[in-house]
Amino acid sequence: MLAFNHTASNWPTFSFIGIPGLEAAHTWISIPFCLLYLLALVGNALLLILVRAEQNLHEPQFYFLAMLAVTDLGLSLSTMPSVLAIFWFDVHHIGLDVCLTQMFFIHTLSSVESGVLVAMAFDRLVGICSPLNYSRILTHSTVACLSGAALIRGATLLAPLPFLLRTFPFYVANILSHSYCYYPDMLNLACGHVTFSSVYGLVSVLCTFVVDAVFIFASYMKILGTVMKLGPQDRNWKSLHTCACHLCTVFVFYLPLVSLAVLHHYTQNTSPVLYTTMSNAYLLVTPLLNPLVYSLKSRQIQAALHKRFGVQRVIAGE
Repeated sequence: MLAFNHTASNWPTFSFIGIPGLEAAHTWISIPFCLLYLLALVGNALLLILVRAEQNLHEPQFYFLAMLAVTDLGLSLSTMPSVLAIFWFDVHHIGLDVCLTQMFFIHTLSSVESGVLVAMAFDRLVGICSPLNYSRILTHSTVACLSGAALIRGATLLAPLPFLLRTFPFYVANILSHSYCYYPDMLNLACGHVTFSSVYGLVSVLCTFVVDAVFIFASYMKILGTVMKLGPQDRNWKSLHTCACHLCTVFVFYLPLVSLAVLHHYTQNTSPVLYTTMSNAYLLVTPLLNPLVYSLKSRQIQAALHKRFGVQRVIAGE
């Protein structure tokens, strides 16, 4: 057991708890975690290779998919060191500056991923509601601007978070509720008045995830309305199929995010094992499932896999 000093310090350390009650099994638990991280890294790297190598994947929707894969790789690499250090080496401690750095990358990349999902929704909106103008609207420069805007927005809005936390004193040792550094978790451990920092964190969430979710919802309401106005013979089922891929990705991203936010709000009434499991699922499931969704649902990706690696197609050809 660790002894914690409750004196405020300028050089605090933070401690990850792993999975409460299962400390003796951490070595065995590390095996599935390691495999999941490996699958996430390989799957997203494979998507990047396919989009770069295959000429028929040089389209806006697959450029956005490549951006999504880069973001997922960044999220996996941001959390993997602390998670595996807990399970492999029983290393539970991290310094303030390292913790703040990890927190910045996790929150920024999550914001970027949300922005890329918005760009992908816009791609589907134009492709279905205005197909004749698709190539004119979604040019290479438009794709680059949308991707860059998602990156700049995330970095700009979330860059103040580490500096806000750096102004607070912390206790010498602090126990985190996750296997990585998470802003609300760290804010709860800060000494002093945290009202402004708490409000800023809420505003950043509203300006990113909430606004993005509203835009995605509005885009699909517009898409649904357009499709319903068409006769059965005029409906573009191929475009709707790509919408299914994107919607699966949206749910894979937002469902763990919302679940973690709810659990964090009611953390005192939540099982520690459930809370830790959901916190790990938040940043592990999304990078793992996104490549699988597109590999199983996208005919173009399956065709590229079959061409490059001889992987048997799951979906019948078009």
